[in-house]
Amino acid sequence: MSASLTEHSVPSEDPRLDGRAVKRIVYDASAINARVQSLGEEITAAYPDGDLLVLGLLKGSFIFLSDLVRHIARPLQVDFLVASSYGDAMESSGVVRLLYDPETELEGKHILLVEDIVDSGRTLNRLIELLGERKPKSLEICALLHKHIATELHHPTRFIGFDAPHEFLVGYGLDHAENFRHLPYVASLQ
Repeated sequence: MSASLTEHSVPSEDPRLDGRAVKRIVYDASAINARVQSLGEEITAAYPDGDLLVLGLLKGSFIFLSDLVRHIARPLQVDFLVASSYGDAMESSGVVRLLYDPETELEGKHILLVEDIVDSGRTLNRLIELLGERKPKSLEICALLHKHIATELHHPTRFIGFDAPHEFLVGYGLDHAENFRHLPYVASLQ
């Protein structure tokens, strides 16, 4: 179950924006914190036993993953993947490049792939295929945001933080050309 959309105006005096155009705050820090805590509780209940590896898709998931694992009340391991499909563009290129592969053994473990946003689904399809070949006990996706436009996504997203509007979003790890990741909220870019 995902949380609903909230909307707030962007504080014009926010020095983190450095005069750059952000249309509106879509999810404020308070809503994000509450939803991440709830997701942690859902994930804890979903994995009562077995080895759990929380695998973050960098760079976008790093803030979300950091907050999320602190709310998962069970033993776990953390590792990362790096894939690229955007570059400096505001739309996925469709070409997925794996830049870093996890070094952790995946076979026989519950793998929870943590993503910042599910958009086209192309990157996730490639990663699910790659990870599935390594014989995990289970393989699920947890996304902070889901646009519900991924017609090509072959594996459902089990844990969703928020349903995302069909806009280009930044903040809380999401970027545009490496900017805006540090914002404590999710905002819509002009």
